[in-house]
Amino acid sequence: MNIYLIDGTYELFRHFFALPSSKDSGGQEIAAVRGVLFSVLSMIESGTTHLGVATDHVVESFRNNLYPGYKTAEGVPPELLSQFPILEEALQAMGVLVWPMIEFEADDALASAAARAACDQRVQQVIICTPDKDLAQCVAGTRVVQLDRRQNALRDEAGVVAKFGVSPVSIPDYLAVVGDSADGFPGVPGWGAKAAAAVLAHYPHLENIPRDSRDWPQSIRRSRSLAESLFSTWDDALLFRTLATLRLDAPVFETVDDLHWPGPQPEFEALCRRLDSPNLFNRAKSSKAQAKTK
Repeated sequence: MNIYLIDGTYELFRHFFALPSSKDSGGQEIAAVRGVLFSVLSMIESGTTHLGVATDHVVESFRNNLYPGYKTAEGVPPELLSQFPILEEALQAMGVLVWPMIEFEADDALASAAARAACDQRVQQVIICTPDKDLAQCVAGTRVVQLDRRQNALRDEAGVVAKFGVSPVSIPDYLAVVGDSADGFPGVPGWGAKAAAAVLAHYPHLENIPRDSRDWPQSIRRSRSLAESLFSTWDDALLFRTLATLRLDAPVFETVDDLHWPGPQPEFEALCRRLDSPNLFNRAKSSKAQAKTK
């Protein structure tokens, strides 16, 4: 079996900014929810049998306590934030396993689910559906891969190296020095993507980097300022790496059998009417009927 793990937060953001506004009878914005539901259902119609969706039920997480500049919900349109609980309710009614994160982030749930699923010998491949560079650290060979569904681009371990210049295990170190504007931490001054890739290709983790750049290989010894910048902001670099390192202990599932799609639940029909999408229920019911005949 293949396991599909979906970044619900990314999907909701993507559909919110891509689709025209649509509201239910009570004036609640629902276009993004509807878009995500149709997107997930299309995966099921294409043959996906085991899947789970992670969401940021609360945008803040334990990382906000570690670093005051870490991302918050500030600046996120309220019409978007208000759709998170609706999406979670709707996906659950559709029969999809959902992990609404509060203490952790959706990325932590995806990382935890990927690690757990990869341990099951029945699983052929784990596909993490998100373009988020943080999740590149979870990629392992061709067994755990990353899929950008919008670009239809699949990235295995060789693909991570081709894109970032470092292996998946070095992604947190890479982000620590390069920074991540989406998550709100700046990285180490003077360290761009090329410099980070060149150094971390030789030294996979920050602790492996010699303090004296004269001890670096000739090919990357070009700038003494890189070493000076890193070791003068060492504590910050380690903190940024902690922020970029995904947790593997988020509460997700007990067994991959929990990820099997059982079909829409009885309450899904009424919810589809609320979303003015009765066809959504009919398609979900049809998909379940077809799955039973296989």
